[in-house]
Amino acid sequence: MKKLELLIILTIIGALSTQAQSVVNTKHNLSISGPGSVKAISEDEICVFCHTPHNSRPVAPLWNRNDPGTTYTLYASSTLQALPGQPDGSSILCLSCHDGTVALGSVISRPSTIPMNGGNFMPAGVGNLGNNLKNDHPISFSYTSALAAADGQLKTPASITPPVNLRNGKVQCTSCHEPHKNLYSDFLLASTQNSNLCNSCHQRTYWTTSSHNTSVKTWNGTAPDPWPYSPWTTVAENGCENCHNPHNSNSTKLLLKYSTEENNCLDCHNGNASTKNIAAQFAKAYKHNITSYNGIHDANEAAQITNMHSECVDCHNPHAARNQAATAPAVNGFLLGVKGINQSGTAVNPATNSYEICYRCHAGSAGAPAASTPRVIVQNNVRLEFAPGNPSYHSVAAVGVNTTVPSLIAPWTTSSRMYCTDCHASDGTGSPAGPHGSIYPHILKRQNNTTDNTAESAAAYALCYGCHNRTSILGDISFKEHSKHIVGERTPCITCHDPHGISSTQGNSTNNSNLINFWTTVVTNSSGGIRRFDDQGNFKGRCYLTCHGENHNPLSY
Repeated sequence: MKKLELLIILTIIGALSTQAQSVVNTKHNLSISGPGSVKAISEDEICVFCHTPHNSRPVAPLWNRNDPGTTYTLYASSTLQALPGQPDGSSILCLSCHDGTVALGSVISRPSTIPMNGGNFMPAGVGNLGNNLKNDHPISFSYTSALAAADGQLKTPASITPPVNLRNGKVQCTSCHEPHKNLYSDFLLASTQNSNLCNSCHQRTYWTTSSHNTSVKTWNGTAPDPWPYSPWTTVAENGCENCHNPHNSNSTKLLLKYSTEENNCLDCHNGNASTKNIAAQFAKAYKHNITSYNGIHDANEAAQITNMHSECVDCHNPHAARNQAATAPAVNGFLLGVKGINQSGTAVNPATNSYEICYRCHAGSAGAPAASTPRVIVQNNVRLEFAPGNPSYHSVAAVGVNTTVPSLIAPWTTSSRMYCTDCHASDGTGSPAGPHGSIYPHILKRQNNTTDNTAESAAAYALCYGCHNRTSILGDISFKEHSKHIVGERTPCITCHDPHGISSTQGNSTNNSNLINFWTTVVTNSSGGIRRFDDQGNFKGRCYLTCHGENHNPLSY
């Protein structure tokens, strides 16, 4: 190819590129030549709808429109460190069309309003913001180093990279939008792909390695569309817009796509853009009932839940969550960056141990579910039940006190630590991890029958037999009366054993070792008026009680 031919081709490409970036080819060309559905009937001047070379308002850039004169309702959030004011600067100029109150053809340089095809005002839709800006990204606030430091997850002003920019030190509409060019749709200065635009200012903790930033999962096409406002096709490409919509969002809270909080999660986590179908778990009989609450959770709420509710984000941080294994009791990747209550009862942010997240609700919060089994010692604070100084407890917060448990199935040993979710989790092979929902009471991952006079079987006590060898238990290895009680008397495990533990402030190592805390509906006082167990050494003890009509006053073994 000759140099002259190449030069001509490059010149044509350059001209086309320049034309593609021109306001002439965008919806902001409201003249009769404009490409949009709303345009002038006869006016052929393009710039006149915003600018005039003479007798303009004393506002740059030669502004040809009056302010709307509207008082706007502003975005607000408990996590917002900025102080948005009434729109000013370039933002109020944009709103002279985009709040829908001023006719598009109402300009200063014409004696009358320019008549328009398709309606004289901004049509309904995302572009018509109205005077309620609570569901729009905040504007007209000073973006300072002090603000970035107070927020902790914003870049400093000096770190904001072009083409995104501040306007006289403020965030304005034109910090993100270029009204004369539409290179990235919606007149954005940068692409939203992979959160590029948002990341110009925001630097969320954990975000770089989170699944929402890295996953290449796509939508399978089954409704609902998780990305209704986006051209991007993977979780990573959508990034922030997996959950947020910066303008005219359906929720004023955090600009979420949907006002029903869980819908922002379940439109992907219903198996249509995720490996596991979490939504199906919440249809089960026993669950963390996320659909019963709306508008109660607040992103800035205390670690200890006082206004009882259950939402996905009480346990999961969507900016942090990722597929990363861990060893009990440490949080795994799905639980990173979440508040908690530690074993001392102190708020921690973030939680380092998985049980600390459970303690947010289940460690003395008012309104927490009541204990379902009436016992000699009543305790509804799980943190106190698991406390390391207790006479007995399952080894969630510390290694257990019993050093001889012959029924344990490998790899479990008396030195093992466990998760709450080793017992409380979605049932069924292949179900997603975590206590989302189960067909069994208390969101148990396997059946643990709690009905007296239950015929013993591997299925009836599958939860306990998941860790404790059935042959060992029924072979009376650790307690010579196990088989008699479970098989012969058809007595459930919970009749004698309190699975979480017994608080040291209420019990002691003599009467409450081995998780002994009797079910008072079945176990009553002995003929001597006593109801207790006495530990007399390894595999030895005696009981004072009446059970199934049998008087133990005492009965030793």
